[in-house]
Amino acid sequence: MKAVIQNEYGGTDVLSYTDIEMPKIGEHEVLIKGSYTSVNYADIKTRLGNKGKGNFPLILGLDVAGTIEKTSPNSTFSKGERVIAFPKNGSYAEYVVANEKLVFKIPDNLSFEQAATMPTVSILSYILLYEIGQVQRRDTIVIHSAAGGVGSMLVQLAKLAGVQKIIGTVGSLNKADYVRKLGADIVCTYDTFTEEVLMQTNNKGANISFDSVAGEVTSKSLECLALYGTLVQFGNSSGNAGTFKTSDVHSSCRNIKGFSLGTTRKQDPERLAPVAEKVLELFASKKISISIAQIFNLKDAAEAHKLIESRNYEGKVLIKI
Repeated sequence: MKAVIQNEYGGTDVLSYTDIEMPKIGEHEVLIKGSYTSVNYADIKTRLGNKGKGNFPLILGLDVAGTIEKTSPNSTFSKGERVIAFPKNGSYAEYVVANEKLVFKIPDNLSFEQAATMPTVSILSYILLYEIGQVQRRDTIVIHSAAGGVGSMLVQLAKLAGVQKIIGTVGSLNKADYVRKLGADIVCTYDTFTEEVLMQTNNKGANISFDSVAGEVTSKSLECLALYGTLVQFGNSSGNAGTFKTSDVHSSCRNIKGFSLGTTRKQDPERLAPVAEKVLELFASKKISISIAQIFNLKDAAEAHKLIESRNYEGKVLIKI
């Protein structure tokens, strides 16, 4: 079968389109014939070697939309069923293996293209909003990187939940119209958001800030976080660690919560099924959606990575397998 592999860390030139052996399934696993996979920023970090060391040859990719090809005995799945999944050894390949706990059936009226935009970003966003951030309708919230996959999903979910004020940040105001159309009330840059949040809240600050950027954005987020507010930290796309002092939180009664979908897939996969069911319903009923920035063929995965690294896109980048 065809796959994109890498045998060393580095730039897009380390990605190689080649033939590899078909993977074999074990107990409580399924074989999936992929249709589409999404490209996530985590793929870039893994390719560069910024997410710890892996075993080569390495196949990138967090999620897949496709069709069940083979199941283990007594499986709850059947050949031919349409699913989304989090494969165990990457998704840039024609066939992938996934643990049944990380496979979810998709409704008949949901296309593979739309289904492929959602597994990582929508399941993550739903958990961040409702379980970690515990957002209330009366809140003012800040969503960083609001034009990205997770950011655009957080904006839509917050709007659907009736959140009072949604403030989105972007690297360039060229993306402002896109973020407003998703449901953000105010869009500003990383340079100006602290002042904007304080102005919009009569200097009280935001109740919740969703930070996937880290670095300076973390400290700036704390500068405009309200008393009893929550900073939800779930990534560091800037490549720099965010820092804070204990004095930033205890006297102000603010708190910082962290969450990783990758950790949860490994440590508590059962937590994801009810969330997947909810977001699949929202996608199927067209209450939420993610625009597709561009679709690349599997052999052109390197070009997809270049687009992600340019940050010059809106929505999700997909790879057709």
